[in-house]
Amino acid sequence: MTDTLAPANPRRFTALDVFRGLTVFLMILVNTAGPGAPAYATLVHAKWLGFTLADAIFPSFLFAMGNAMSFATRTRIDTAPYLTRLFKRGAIIFALGFLMYWFPFVMRTDDGLAPIPFALTRVPGVLQRLALCYVAAGLLVRWLDVRAIVIAGIVLLFGYWAILLVLSAPGMAYDKFGTIGTQLDLWLLGPGHLYKKDGGFDPEGLLGTLPAIVNVLAGYLVGLAVQRGASLTRTVRMMALYGVAFVLAGLAWSPWFPLAKKLWTSSYVLLTIGIDCIVLAGIIALVEIAGVKRGTRFFTILGRNPLAVYLFSELFVTAINLIPVGEDGGLYGWVGIEIFQRIAPGAFGSLLCALAYTMLCWAVGWWMDRKGLILKA
Repeated sequence: MTDTLAPANPRRFTALDVFRGLTVFLMILVNTAGPGAPAYATLVHAKWLGFTLADAIFPSFLFAMGNAMSFATRTRIDTAPYLTRLFKRGAIIFALGFLMYWFPFVMRTDDGLAPIPFALTRVPGVLQRLALCYVAAGLLVRWLDVRAIVIAGIVLLFGYWAILLVLSAPGMAYDKFGTIGTQLDLWLLGPGHLYKKDGGFDPEGLLGTLPAIVNVLAGYLVGLAVQRGASLTRTVRMMALYGVAFVLAGLAWSPWFPLAKKLWTSSYVLLTIGIDCIVLAGIIALVEIAGVKRGTRFFTILGRNPLAVYLFSELFVTAINLIPVGEDGGLYGWVGIEIFQRIAPGAFGSLLCALAYTMLCWAVGWWMDRKGLILKA
């Protein structure tokens, strides 16, 4: 089957790399809030139902993945090498995510260091969900046209809602531990392989992957529209209008299917797709149409090497926190409390600490960019 849009524009859009780089920057900033004081509420994920700025970031990463997929599939290759590449990349990303959570592979005990057993290692996670969504979306866009992709997205969103309502215990569809998604994770994986900080609930559980695929598909369709639209100005205008419509649709659905990042509800999917469309439309308008290039390299450095920078950000903060320093625990805790909390006590000091660490990660990305090093799964 073929889609109904015009032939693709072969050029790469800087704005898409800026969008992806901005997403990576915010993801690191949120994930590494400085210790010693609570972070600003908007930079912390909602505890269960609700929505904050932090909740918009992970879906944007999926949306950006879909954008990149639309460019990667411009040149059609035979099915066998396509599937080989798709599953190989998905497997590598999944394995990197698994190893990232297993790191540093040892833990302190009363008898010294001991290996962290496989039975206590988390299986779901951020990169793991990215991998599963990447493979699923890659299969769908290979054989479906634009209309069929839209229908598939609708089926996934309403199908997920139906699964929660029908298969969860009565009244437990949106309960953290009673919902069918948590019960499925506990049955398939067991509590030892799930997120350790939420009492047996995993925010990247298997069932929540279904609606998350739609975030990737939306990014893919937007990427196609940007490439193939006859007028970029008109495409951007329509993208912004669709974005507003998606935001309103998500909010309108939320009284029946509440906004919840940890449950990855379908209303949350619509809201975040809408936000991404509006933000990306604004970036394209500035960078591609108005020609504003100043400052774009700051984000494209991260956008061209997102996997490497994200992995570094997660692994390095874990590594430095293994260095014991006084009563503050690890080195990152000491820096956050003894330096940044002294400079600016409270949430602002926590933000400054996170910003400093994010800039360190950016510097690693800059070095890799300068050396021409790109981590490709």
